[in-house]
Amino acid sequence: MNIGVDEAGRGPVIGPLVVCAFASTSQSFLRELGVKDSKDLSKKRRNELFETLSNMPHSVVICSPERIDKSDNLNTLEVELFAEAISSMPEGEIMLDACDVNANRFANNVSKLSGRDCEAEHKADENHPEVSAASIIAKVTRDRLITELSQDLGFDIGSGYPSDPKTKAAVIELVKGDKPHDCLRWSWKTVENAWGGTPPPRPNSGQHTLF
Repeated sequence: MNIGVDEAGRGPVIGPLVVCAFASTSQSFLRELGVKDSKDLSKKRRNELFETLSNMPHSVVICSPERIDKSDNLNTLEVELFAEAISSMPEGEIMLDACDVNANRFANNVSKLSGRDCEAEHKADENHPEVSAASIIAKVTRDRLITELSQDLGFDIGSGYPSDPKTKAAVIELVKGDKPHDCLRWSWKTVENAWGGTPPPRPNSGQHTLF
């Protein structure tokens, strides 16, 4: 069994960070299916593959903006999220897409926290089909959550990335009021700039909101 783990949404200012662990008994089957890094696939093809891959063993962890804001830093948080994602996976060889400049350090940290032996590589989503599959599920899951969030808000928030003009405009709308909207990552500089200073302390809701 080969288990791959990847994430989507590390850099956005709006919405969750999504981590997926995916298990496969056949790397050749995934290659024949056309699985590759989600960034190298069209949206249509990602969604098609998602429908097939989501019926195979996998685990998804959705990390809310609140949890991101309350974490010490993203590297530490992603170690926690990757460990959570693999906690329910079957036995097998685990490959992580490294979220640290030092891939070995990332693998060691996740291994210690999860109690599972892990390896990590940069660009693992390009070189290991099980990691590619995880990247597809993570990406499609996040995209669908962002679409749902746009519908709930009643306006287009774009991709959620700070460089997206639609997202920039959305952030301006989402900081109006007595506090920034819960879907924003308050600790991001983009939110601070739009707010016009450091946002107030994020209230402790007692639970992590989905978006």
